[in-house]
Amino acid sequence: MNKIYQLKIIAMIKITKDEFRERISRIQEVLKERGLDGLMVYGDEYRKENLRYVSNSWPIFERNACFIPKRGEPVLACAAEGETYAREMCVWGDIRNVKEFACVTVPEEIDYPMAKFSSFHEIIEEILGGGRKLGITGFWDIPGPIYDRILNSVSGLEVINSDDILINLRVIKSEMEISCLKESGRIACEAYKKLMEVCEPGRTELMVAGQAEGEARVQGAEAITFDVFGSGRRADTIVGRPTGKIIGDGDMIMAALAIQYEGYTTTVEYPFVCGRMKDDQKRMLEILFEAANVQQGYLSGGVTSGEMVRAVREVFRKHGASAYDIYPPMHGIGLAEAESPYPDSSSSYKFKSGMCVNSDISLFGHPGGSNRIEEGFVITDSGPVSLTPYIRELCAKGI
Repeated sequence: MNKIYQLKIIAMIKITKDEFRERISRIQEVLKERGLDGLMVYGDEYRKENLRYVSNSWPIFERNACFIPKRGEPVLACAAEGETYAREMCVWGDIRNVKEFACVTVPEEIDYPMAKFSSFHEIIEEILGGGRKLGITGFWDIPGPIYDRILNSVSGLEVINSDDILINLRVIKSEMEISCLKESGRIACEAYKKLMEVCEPGRTELMVAGQAEGEARVQGAEAITFDVFGSGRRADTIVGRPTGKIIGDGDMIMAALAIQYEGYTTTVEYPFVCGRMKDDQKRMLEILFEAANVQQGYLSGGVTSGEMVRAVREVFRKHGASAYDIYPPMHGIGLAEAESPYPDSSSSYKFKSGMCVNSDISLFGHPGGSNRIEEGFVITDSGPVSLTPYIRELCAKGI
């Protein structure tokens, strides 16, 4: 494909301002239903998902909050050093600095002579329009001292944990959200191809991981959400980072790449052995592939989510591997690498068309080694649609 043409296509895969307006309208309807006068959506560099959903803002170092009134457009509160970047990212025009969101915590008060500051009191009074009920999304992520300042910013303010508002809104993805996840999945697959290509005995984990990360950036990744890597016995770490360890012949490779595109993250992980494979490694990998392929039959709208978990675990039980299964085999994906739905074996809710999920099928501490499979899917009424077809093809093929 012509590179310029490809860049034009990628540029079109972006959440529009109209979609952001629609999200705010839906939130405002919920505020009215619940008798809330406004909503504060907190976020930072790491816990960005709710903030990105309502404003597209994604701070570096600093904290941000999007304040949503019952009527009208939101206000974004940011910090002085990140104001220009916030204006570049945010879809809303009303952007204000607050000192509490500064990028560092030091005993000195940092002077920003060119910055204009607002206060929580000013913003919250304005957003609430005379009311006193403020919902907060990101409730458990706000540092205690900042929460205290918010609570004391307006006389008689009542703060309500409203995390569920955005959890419920985000669980079913729009067509454009799915397009973003597909692009994230495409990039992740290209990066994983590079990882498998360069993973040879004698190279370090860092060298191999670096090649994959570089390929992801070349392909258009906005960020590498994480790069989990372990070889040999280090595969037992579950979520370890790559190190300077030299990869040996016959080492089990546990490598997961979580790739972010326009805020949306898809994770890929394919278990393999670098060099010569032992019989016990082969047996362990065959169990993982069987479980992944069985899971496919349960990823449809209307299927009870717990049935999927039980079906995967039945594969482990059949092969005497249940003792090495340490967490549920699936979680939702979207603006967070792991979000709802997050079913376990007792979950009674049903999958719905438009949910986007990542498999997370793992065995750790098995005699043949430790590893897992991660691939992305859109759930539809007629079955799963792969977001990461390269990984799906490898898993369907097996060893």
